[in-house]
Amino acid sequence: MTAEGLIIKAISGAFYVQTPDAILPCKARGIFRKRGIAPVAGDHVRIEDDSIVEILPRKNELVRPKAANIDLALMTVSTVQPVPNSYVLDKLITICEFKKIEPIIILTKTDLKKDDAFSSIYKNAGFTVIQTGEGIENREEILSIMRGKVSIFIGNTGVGKSTLLNRLFPDLDLRTAAISDKLGRGRHTTRQVELYPVPGGGYVADSPGFSSVELEAYEPIRKEELADCFREFKPYLGKCQFIDCSHRKEKGCAILEAVKEGKISMSRHESYIMLYEEAMQVPDWQREDNRK
Repeated sequence: MTAEGLIIKAISGAFYVQTPDAILPCKARGIFRKRGIAPVAGDHVRIEDDSIVEILPRKNELVRPKAANIDLALMTVSTVQPVPNSYVLDKLITICEFKKIEPIIILTKTDLKKDDAFSSIYKNAGFTVIQTGEGIENREEILSIMRGKVSIFIGNTGVGKSTLLNRLFPDLDLRTAAISDKLGRGRHTTRQVELYPVPGGGYVADSPGFSSVELEAYEPIRKEELADCFREFKPYLGKCQFIDCSHRKEKGCAILEAVKEGKISMSRHESYIMLYEEAMQVPDWQREDNRK
């Protein structure tokens, strides 16, 4: 039997592939190990009998948690305790933009404090921003965004991610109670990701997603490519006085002029400068290839 399907679960070398007809347990052929690659949840694969014989082309891949072909990253950020960390959020966003994953920003705990100023920074930059409280009154709005997509959640402990996941998917038992306060991530994030069906179509990863403590697993994006990961910069790219403008302090920089005029938020530009300087510290020969 030959078929194509989606890996929805991978544990200790055992893979569960969702085909149009059934969920099939499979193993991976040894050729993948020889090539230094491994199937992961989210992979579209071709199977023969009970073996995965081909991993179809990936549009993206995450290092941690290990997953492929992710469409949406739902970033949960609280308005109070912990207060939003713009730099961490912006770094996560740049990873998603580089990986062609659409960031959706969900501001939680807005029943305790609304933060329209923070929300407007990201709305003006071109992102979907949803403000929600403990009751998750806009549950259907969030689910409608996720339908037909493969989604993963991002956010540290304390931001209300557990509450959000449990209210969105009360029947899935996503084990969000296992989140460690000390580490700020789920204890089970070292496991392979498992995908669960979303009501109406699509999948959600059971992992709480990568957070600030996982950022060390990602090499900095090359400084030459960083500006492309800030979507609000795009109308001004190519309009600077100098072709090799780094958009930090150069004369005649269209980005700096847009910041001065309030068309680009100062906090987003400050994050860009920090990420640019971080990228400058890592020589090319030390970088792993992050173009997966």
